Amino acid sequence: VLATAGLAGGFSMGEAVAAFMVSAALITLFGVTGWFEKVMNRIPIAIASALLAGVLARFGLQAFAAAQTALPLVLLMLAIYLLGKRFMPRYAVVLTLFGAIVFVAARGEMAWTAMSFSFALPVFVVPQFTLAAIISLALPLFVVTMASQNLPGVAAIRAAGYGPDAPDGGIPVSKVITLTGLATLVLAPFGAFALNFSAITAAICMGPEAHEDPRKRYTAAVACGAIYVVIGVFGAAVTGLLTAFPKELVVAIAGLALLGTIGSGLAQAVRDESHREAALITFLVTLSGVAIAGIGSAFWGVVAGAIALFVQQYRQRAA
Repeated sequence: VLATAGLAGGFSMGEAVAAFMVSAALITLFGVTGWFEKVMNRIPIAIASALLAGVLARFGLQAFAAAQTALPLVLLMLAIYLLGKRFMPRYAVVLTLFGAIVFVAARGEMAWTAMSFSFALPVFVVPQFTLAAIISLALPLFVVTMASQNLPGVAAIRAAGYGPDAPDGGIPVSKVITLTGLATLVLAPFGAFALNFSAITAAICMGPEAHEDPRKRYTAAVACGAIYVVIGVFGAAVTGLLTAFPKELVVAIAGLALLGTIGSGLAQAVRDESHREAALITFLVTLSGVAIAGIGSAFWGVVAGAIALFVQQYRQRAA
């Protein structure tokens, strides 16, 4: 959204920051009023699980597609992962990453570049509110954030058992949406354009690998947040480190880390026979990656699944 509209409209950084703030205000509004959560609560768990599986399955496919160009590396990573899941499930992904790094380093495939360890200091940008930027940047950014990020993020929450049916009431989605909107509103002048639920990170942090006790899995999210801060402070060094790894290593470790969540999502999606076909349509549309009107496949997957479910239920009622 930012790249396309920014290049086409020639917006300044000040106008972009103003658009970030307007989008954040809209996100806050949907959190305070509870509108977004009410819509999500109407989506059956089968559809939500299929949505999550569809979003994450692309990473799983890319992990094995990497074998086309790096077969020995991918086979080694898969072997370490499977052995790790058998003997040390919690550390399977870490062991796989470590083994992959040792393997590519031994083969001289690490493309080291100049790494800068200087601190990245925040820079305040004065917002410039213009109608053109609000229409071209703020509104599309709001829609994409809610449909392509927060929607699958809430699906991840529900699939992991933290939805409204949880014994303790689950995660208060509306309050968290409100907090992300307010945080973006405050941090937008420093370049934070859309803090949101992250389906990928959430899926990893809320899975059984994070902790056997669901009430203690928040520690994984706290650790992840701390790592994000370090990445932000040493952005240049982290970028240099990631570019040093072969692309196949990065996509393979991401896909392997999400295998458990993809599997559980698919299992929940097809469990209820009355919702199975609609869930399958949701999964396939989401997995397709189709984007219409600048809105990603996660949104259109839910739309397609909801229509399919409505038609099926209407047909059953009519019969």
